[in-house]
Amino acid sequence: MSKNTIISKENDENKNEFQVKLNKNMFYDFCKRSFDIIGSVSGLLIGIPFMIIFGLLVKLEDGGPILYKQERLGRSGKVFYIYKIRSMRIDAEKIGGAQWAQKDDPRITKTGNFIRKTRIDEIPQLLNILKGDMSIIGPRPERPELTNQFEEEIPGFINRLVIKPGLTGWAQVNGGYEMTPKEKLKWDINYINNMSFVMDIKIIFKTVKVVFTGEGAR
Repeated sequence: MSKNTIISKENDENKNEFQVKLNKNMFYDFCKRSFDIIGSVSGLLIGIPFMIIFGLLVKLEDGGPILYKQERLGRSGKVFYIYKIRSMRIDAEKIGGAQWAQKDDPRITKTGNFIRKTRIDEIPQLLNILKGDMSIIGPRPERPELTNQFEEEIPGFINRLVIKPGLTGWAQVNGGYEMTPKEKLKWDINYINNMSFVMDIKIIFKTVKVVFTGEGAR
């Protein structure tokens, strides 16, 4: 068997493994969006003091900008800008370009290390949720160039774009930085195929645990 045949067979297996069976439920969708609006407004009211405090610490550490925005892919591949409190060095993009999040990333600042572990850097994304670009729960939004790369390596990766990306997700509460893109994709597809109120509540409670322990994937 040739190498190309082996690769083709693996790609076919990936496509079957990462197929989605999205069941449309208007009541669930309405409740999920309502929860997104209420949750994002409440989260912003609670989170603004943290944004101010840690924003100042970010500024004092290296004098760079507090916030940064970056292109991400939303539902159906729609491009939008995600907002975060900056946790990396100002020249992070010059050190190897776009990279997959990893444990002990040398580009992360001291303040950035803390706000990433506690997810404080994600608070500005509540604005994305309020705008409708994201949901509180869903697969984490990925950069266009990395999505294209992963789709070539893991056919079926773009299937995660059938729903809105989330602030937290099934993959984030079930793994750490050591998880590969393929492992995270398995959790994302599992969520998409089994979305329910019970599953969402479970993710919320697990997310609270992740925030206080600093564990979990990005």
